[in-house]
Amino acid sequence: MVDWNHPQHPDINDEMWSAIDGVILSNRDQDGAVITVLRECQDIAGYLPVDLIDYISDGLNLSRSEVFGVASFYSLFSLAPKGRHLIKVCMGTACYVKGIKEVMHRIGTEYKLTEGQTTDDRRFSLEAVRCLGACGLAPVLVVDEDTYGNVKADVVLETLQRYQ
Repeated sequence: MVDWNHPQHPDINDEMWSAIDGVILSNRDQDGAVITVLRECQDIAGYLPVDLIDYISDGLNLSRSEVFGVASFYSLFSLAPKGRHLIKVCMGTACYVKGIKEVMHRIGTEYKLTEGQTTDDRRFSLEAVRCLGACGLAPVLVVDEDTYGNVKADVVLETLQRYQ
């Protein structure tokens, strides 16, 4: 392990920095490794804060603008903190017709959350997606890896209470 000077960041502890160092070291001599490094570092830290992007660019000997350009281009990467639980709400035609808009409104009102945002306590992140491929269950939402069909606005909050 290289003894690099780790920036102070409230979301990244020493154990995480050590794992990040390992990712950078194992990929630093490989051309085109920036996506792999960003993905693995995001898996460790949960997202890609600017301090981490700067650290990765130094470790890979790439310009900050090159690394930031990749991180900001691909939707796979998040530059903002994400919640412990990801709520994906299907906005496809079948789900929309069957009331997903009211479900989304109920979630937003209860958790003061709009599409693309994360709650202040980082409990939930909310994403609207075009289709989840479960039209027969419409309206549908997914929390982490759990799929819920025939979701109604009056019971969606009970479902979300399971996720702390």
